[in-house]
Amino acid sequence: MIAVYDAAGQAVGAADRAAVYRDGMWHASAGVLLRSGDGERIYVHRRTDTKMVFAGLHDCLAGGVIDPGESPEDTAVRELAEELGITLTSADALRPAAEVAWDGEWQGRPMRCHLFAYELRYDGPIRHQVEEIADGWWWTDAQLRAHLADPGWPFVPDTRVLVGDLLT
Repeated sequence: MIAVYDAAGQAVGAADRAAVYRDGMWHASAGVLLRSGDGERIYVHRRTDTKMVFAGLHDCLAGGVIDPGESPEDTAVRELAEELGITLTSADALRPAAEVAWDGEWQGRPMRCHLFAYELRYDGPIRHQVEEIADGWWWTDAQLRAHLADPGWPFVPDTRVLVGDLLT
């Protein structure tokens, strides 16, 4: 079950994840842009080929959908721990970075999501959740921008709509 939102960005209930994706229901996700401590590099990763949505695509946000009753900040902290093995004791270290609504399409079906992005400066170890992250590396903003300039580069489409606002 995941939280269902309305078009205005308010949580209104919950539904099965598969139904949300199948029916194009509004939902929300939270993600963390992981920057090196000096702010010079961004952690980019490739999603596994077994993910239900955006399988095999690249992303620069560690994140996921918001569970019923969960805040975007709590989701960001949970997903950071799950996907990259980075455990925070609270959301205090996260800096709110962007919030957008994405009304797009995925595999011929509508995909509607409110995206909450945060930034974290971090130089510690990273441990991938093997079910979700296939590989990862550090890039400068310029390297990421160069890849994003190629519309054929396989990058998560909802992150693509807000990533420009996150880069320096």
